[in-house]
Formats: sequence, C-alpha cells, structure tokens
Amino acid sequence: MTGPVPRTREEELLLARISAAAGRARLGRRLSSRTSTAYRPRTRAGLYWAVRRLSVRSHHGRSPVRTASPNARLDLYEHGMTVAVRGRIHVVRYDTTSVFRHSTAPRGSSPSGTTHIHTLTDVEQKRLVLCDEPEGGDAQAWARLVRQAVTRARLPSALAALHRGERISFGDIWLTTELVGSTRVSLPWPHVQRIGVVEGFLTVTADGRQHRLGPTVSRIPNVFVFRALVEHCRSGKAR
Repeated sequence: MTGPVPRTREEELLLARISAAAGRARLGRRLSSRTSTAYRPRTRAGLYWAVRRLSVRSHHGRSPVRTASPNARLDLYEHGMTVAVRGRIHVVRYDTTSVFRHSTAPRGSSPSGTTHIHTLTDVEQKRLVLCDEPEGGDAQAWARLVRQAVTRARLPSALAALHRGERISFGDIWLTTELVGSTRVSLPWPHVQRIGVVEGFLTVTADGRQHRLGPTVSRIPNVFVFRALVEHCRSGKAR
C-alpha cells in the first residue's frame, strides 16, 4: 500500500503563493482545487475574437480545447477563487466579479460535447478566460459551484437595492421592482409572461409578443443573478 505522493519543492512554493494571495484578498477557507485551461485576453476585442474563433472551430466539428492540456490550477475558497497560470496568481472575489458564459458545440454533437467558455473579472478588474474540456465533468462541476457562489454573494445586495427603488443593471439590460428593460424596450412586470433565450439572445414575452431584450447572453455579466432577480420580481415579492 502506497501513501500520497509528496509535493515537489516547486509545488510547495506555488501552494504557498496561492495561500498568500488568498489571504490578502480574504477569500476564507479553501474548499477544493481543480484544473482548467486558462488565458488572459490582451484586449476586449481580443476576447471576443477568441470566442468567435472557438465557435467556428466547434461548428466545423473540432473541439477548441481538446487539443490543449489544462494549464491552470483553480483553488476554490469560501469567498472567491485563485487561478494559477503561467507563473501568475489571479484572484477572483465572488462579490465583485462579473462572469460571462459562452457555450458552443460541434455540429451534430450531444450536449455532453459542448464547450463552455467562462470569462471572469479578477480583483484588478482584468478579464480571465477559463475553458473547460467537453467531456470533463470536473470543469462543469467547478463552473456550477462558481455560479452558485457568485449568486449567493451578489443576490442579497441586489435585492436590497431593488427594495430601495434602485435600478439594477447587467450590461445593457436592467430591472427595477416595476419594470424590466434595455435600450430596446421597457416592460412592466405584470405584462411579462416569460424571459428566455432564443438563438443565443435574451428575449422577453409580454402580452403575447416576443421582444429581444438585449445582446447575446454571452455578453451579459452574471446573467444567472439576473435570472434570480427576475424570478423574485415576477413572483410579486419585490412590490
């Protein structure tokens, strides 16, 4: 029977740097460690170019990340996460980050073959892209945990702001206790029958008519928090 493999000196130093960064950001207790493929886009245009390139490759039947080995270590904490990639430690706090999610799949593939690309803002408000492996359940697990943690961290303050009469914005879309809208349309909650996604765009159905609410879902920050607020407002609890 063999015991755990001892860490190398390099691994010990990396773990020490991760712990120090997490401590400075007050991330709390470490919960788990995962792996991912990560990179830092140099510009916002570069980010969207990369996402489009990944989408095109997927539509031609090639997975954009399957050929790339995971190059980043993710450590999940109570209040945030660290991403160690290429010698740098990036720190993300759940109560301040913006998460963008883009999904793409090769033609004719099953849902299990879908690639998910997550872009997060770190504590310096710089963007970090994390790509999962289509057939790797581990990546989908950490992504789900991060979305849940961000919702727990952001939802209470957003609800409090709503009840103070403030408008909560998610990029180009917004909501209040009375209305949901964007630069395109503004609709009162009693008229809203459904908010969903059609061909990648967020849509709202009101009085039997469907309206495109805003940009593609992949360009809406923390859309999962927006959905939680929508349910709150539609239930009448916000009024």
